[in-house]
Amino acid sequence: MRFGLAFLLLLLPLLAAAQSSLSGTVRDSVTQKPLPFASVFLANTTLGATTTEQGTFTFERVPAGSYDVVASYVGYRLAKQTITVKQTPQKLTLALAPTGAQLGEVVVRPRLNNPSDYQKFTELFLGRTTFSQQCRIGNPDDVLIDFDPQTTELTAVARKFVQVDNQALGYRVKYYGLRFSCNFSQQVVTFYGQPVFEEMTPRGARQRRQWDANRAQAYRGSLVHFFRSLRDSQLTAQGFVARRLRIVPNTRFARADSLLRALRRQRRAYSMAEQDSLGRWAGVPPSFSLLYMRPLHVDSLRRVSADGRRVFLRFRDRLQVTYLLAGPDANYHPQPSRYARGPAPPLPQDHQVSQLVLMQPEVEIEANGQLANPLAVFTDEYWGFEKMGEFLPLNYLPPGYPSHP
Repeated sequence: MRFGLAFLLLLLPLLAAAQSSLSGTVRDSVTQKPLPFASVFLANTTLGATTTEQGTFTFERVPAGSYDVVASYVGYRLAKQTITVKQTPQKLTLALAPTGAQLGEVVVRPRLNNPSDYQKFTELFLGRTTFSQQCRIGNPDDVLIDFDPQTTELTAVARKFVQVDNQALGYRVKYYGLRFSCNFSQQVVTFYGQPVFEEMTPRGARQRRQWDANRAQAYRGSLVHFFRSLRDSQLTAQGFVARRLRIVPNTRFARADSLLRALRRQRRAYSMAEQDSLGRWAGVPPSFSLLYMRPLHVDSLRRVSADGRRVFLRFRDRLQVTYLLAGPDANYHPQPSRYARGPAPPLPQDHQVSQLVLMQPEVEIEANGQLANPLAVFTDEYWGFEKMGEFLPLNYLPPGYPSHP
């Protein structure tokens, strides 16, 4: 869909720059009494506050977009409320439920983490990038890890939060409500929660400049960068190329699978010719990938509401997204596609190539670059490789971005 009027092209960056105030009260859900000195933060941002003696809080300048407002208090469960910040001030009340535990009560841990399971978790959660190697978990004893050998699934949760100190970007991330899962059979990793970012104190001006440079590097080519560029009609200008990728069923696979089962049922020694046939048929994949080389127009990747204020991610099949303005991390070693057959050609190393799968017909892209439902997309290849080492707050804006201070 194309805009009918030129001035609408300027609307989206202006919406991204819109800000408003957010205030409210944190209360006990049973007594309704205000809770003084409770922690309140906007998940995935550096925006945090502490309630007054009257249990109130205020955020003066919040960029437009959807956020999870989270409140934390000793002896209470987390409270979370999803809000959409527009151009008018908002007020809300967060009610925290008591946990029933007494202050200072000792929590007995049933068993220690298996060291190998914990090592797998840190590699999958923090990542393997150059920046990830400069990340450390500050409270490992608060992470509870379990591995189920029957389902080959590794799961992890945190008592309160997981603290990650990122010395590459200069952020301390407290990841509240972590739910982590890795299914090794399906080779799928998922994790979500409500993280809050805290600025670390640099040792001096040199480290501050390095953090600024690293943050800009982490942003360029990231998923949020892609969504903001798509929303602002700036894909090409920002260095992105999106192509349609189809996974097509291989009609030869059914025949190959039937022949293999028939030969194996015979339970005898195979001749050289039969062994050669087995090897040839075993290489037939159930599906293969079909990449359309023509770049997709921005309006084939999204739907814009009639008033131009809302943008929805929407596309057919899958997307291969290439970022042309930077190469991949030195530790990235792309794997040949599991849909390919035979020797794989050398994979390009000079660009960042990612894959995006939409799990529902469409999902709204918020003004801050976040999806209304972050679980609506699945990422693979380079975006799947990047983890906590490149994790930036939603209110981060790189130098030169509209409304950057």
